Amino acid sequence: MDEPVSGLRRVPLRTVEVARESGYSVQQVRDLERLGVIPPAARASNGYRSYTPLHVQALRAYRGLAGAAGPVTARQLLAGLRTGTLADAASAVGAVHLRLAREREEALDAQRALRAIQAEVDGQDHEPVSDAMTITQLAEALGVRPSTLRFWEQEGLVSPERVTSLHVRRYGPSAIGAARIVAALRGAGYGIPAVREIMSSLRSLDGLEKAALVLQQRLDQIAARTVTLLRAGADLAAVVTSVQEAGPTSVG
Repeated sequence: MDEPVSGLRRVPLRTVEVARESGYSVQQVRDLERLGVIPPAARASNGYRSYTPLHVQALRAYRGLAGAAGPVTARQLLAGLRTGTLADAASAVGAVHLRLAREREEALDAQRALRAIQAEVDGQDHEPVSDAMTITQLAEALGVRPSTLRFWEQEGLVSPERVTSLHVRRYGPSAIGAARIVAALRGAGYGIPAVREIMSSLRSLDGLEKAALVLQQRLDQIAARTVTLLRAGADLAAVVTSVQEAGPTSVG
């Protein structure tokens, strides 16, 4: 566990000290400062950078956010924390939590769809995944664009079970289940060829086991990202509080 930043007695801090306490290298600290993750450090009379313990907390907060939501989102969020209100900060962090919760629910939906396919293979009765959906309804349920579903159709990953004379696509329970699995696999980082291979083998035991393993790994990854975000909470709160006390200008 990281040593509390309050234990840092020396102020101002040198770049090497900030690097050691934040877990980044000296060059990474400078790069993250250049990218705006932390505000510019003050400069001493000899030209050396001069940081504060709050810069360390900002870097730790960034590490947690990057692990939970990716570096681009983390950079944007940290920059917003220094210029927005307390309500803005709470909303931004809450949005990351909601995103993780949605990703978890999508993976669980895919697991349920996979169990339905397993039941079909085993000849067992099972509840239908859902009623039929239009392409717009399914895209909204999956959090993707209709064009994404059309692309998956072109790639042979998901096919509508009926296309009307007006070219309106209708997705039945089987297609909806397949789409949920494809969405989870894509979310886990699998490329189109790998997803196609898994989807084409779902009627075999090996294919079912592989898909089940991938989905469980996806859930484990989301859980780890959630814990990472929770661990960053104290550092995020410190950054937000300091900005509100000093005004939206810096953390130094």
